[in-house]
Amino acid sequence: MTRFMRFIRYFHFKIPEKEKEHFARKLVGFSSEEMYSVVADVEHYDLFVPFCTRSVILSKNTKKLNANLEIGFPPIVENYTSNVTLSRPNFVRAVCSDGKLFHYLETNWKFSPGLKSNPRSCIIDFYICFRFKSIVHSQIALFFFDNLVNKMEKAFLEEARRRYGEATVPSHPLEVVKS
Repeated sequence: MTRFMRFIRYFHFKIPEKEKEHFARKLVGFSSEEMYSVVADVEHYDLFVPFCTRSVILSKNTKKLNANLEIGFPPIVENYTSNVTLSRPNFVRAVCSDGKLFHYLETNWKFSPGLKSNPRSCIIDFYICFRFKSIVHSQIALFFFDNLVNKMEKAFLEEARRRYGEATVPSHPLEVVKS
């Protein structure tokens, strides 16, 4: 441990985090298939995902796709490849490890049946984790992180509403159970 790190630890200064993760669980008024279709539609992320300014599919089959995505929230604009694993209608996982901005970025969406009395409902388990290469980028993102995640979750639900009509039940946060 360097002398500077010992100094920081001794005086209890918080070293900026580079890694951030978020778990969320919600009951929503859209089916697993409907939500899967929205989340798996990476080609159109630039039309509805906040700060996504470009989304281009590089390769695609029924189980995987690779996409080049550009995210921009000035002064940061970054281009990266996302490797997406698809399991219709249950799961979408996207992993990036080639960007200049991130050491890694991973998002997972899991869709499970919702209310037994309402087949047009599902439970969404959402997870995002990333690690920045730069402390400056980390600090900027951490400042806006909660707002950014909320906007992102809301954008996917708004897109489902635009495509499939009003939700059959209001979105309701559920307790996250970490395993």
